[in-house]
Amino acid sequence: MTFSPAACPRLVVKVGSSLLVDPSGQVRRTWLASLVADIAERHAAGQRIIVVSSGAIALGARRLDLPKGGRASLEDAQAAAATGQIALSGCWAELLHGHGLTAAQMLVTLDDLEDRRRYLNATATLDRLLTLGVVPVINENDSVATTEIRFGDNDRLAARVGQAAEVQGVILLSDVDGLFDRDPTVHADAQRIARVDRLDRRIVAMGGAATSSGMGSGGMASKLEAARIACGAGAALAIVSGKHDRPLTRFASGDCGTIFTAAARPRARKTWIAGRLTVRGRISVDDGAIRALAGGKSLLAAGATAVDGRFARGDLIEIVDAQGHAVARGLSEYDSDEAAAIIGKRRDALEAILGYAPRAALVHRDHMALV
Repeated sequence: MTFSPAACPRLVVKVGSSLLVDPSGQVRRTWLASLVADIAERHAAGQRIIVVSSGAIALGARRLDLPKGGRASLEDAQAAAATGQIALSGCWAELLHGHGLTAAQMLVTLDDLEDRRRYLNATATLDRLLTLGVVPVINENDSVATTEIRFGDNDRLAARVGQAAEVQGVILLSDVDGLFDRDPTVHADAQRIARVDRLDRRIVAMGGAATSSGMGSGGMASKLEAARIACGAGAALAIVSGKHDRPLTRFASGDCGTIFTAAARPRARKTWIAGRLTVRGRISVDDGAIRALAGGKSLLAAGATAVDGRFARGDLIEIVDAQGHAVARGLSEYDSDEAAAIIGKRRDALEAILGYAPRAALVHRDHMALV
């Protein structure tokens, strides 16, 4: 598959902190202006682009003279984000305006995209902005996000935003030029992987190296998780170096970066389920259940072998094999205590155990997505 940014009617471009903000805490305006020129050129050709922009904490930390880049404490990070975000948004708006484009700021939290109703609201807002020809500039709302309830990196946020906006492609501009078979900062002969058609355990194992800049919060592992989310929603994803002027033009015309090819686009609800990040518990299943799930069946109690975690009916749970590897995600039809009481049991025994007529499945196929 050839992934050209210009071939996507809708595209998400994520920009890392180390690309936007230099070590002294100043915006790299010359480079950013070149990226905006790329965006403007594609916009004029009819493409609609969403920007997911890091950099608020790094920018605000400098203005407030905070230690450790504003990440010494949650309170420092929130203060830096609040200060840096207004400067960052102003810079994007100014440069886009220079090309006749209007910018719109959207700050989101994890809950905004995990809660179904709020997710649909975000989807509607993004769709309207893109229809109006506006360039949404999105960031996590770090000024109110807590350690426990946050994306933590903009790679996964970009993929989730891509889901919500039903884009065809996501580009992660980073300080590394794709996925390598070994850490390129340690091994000079590390080989870049140009294309990934299947995000299997071998590929995931290559994601251990963190970002080299130390300025952002993401690493290769978060980028691979973003690839899982985006590709599962039917959007290709590319990890590309942004250490060049006009990075989108460079990617479109040269042999660089790593492309993760997309699966067929699933139903919208299944896309939302597969992309959610807040898992409340896990149900282990046997090989027969795994084969049934792969064939499009629901998860029945008879195929379950163990329940882990505390969850309520309607919570997102992960379905795992005997080795603990995820095979699916879905919304539980039972709370964890009920699920634990009926695992391994046939349907005709469930009513006596539960005291009421059982539901059709532990997780129904209509509320489940394979991973």
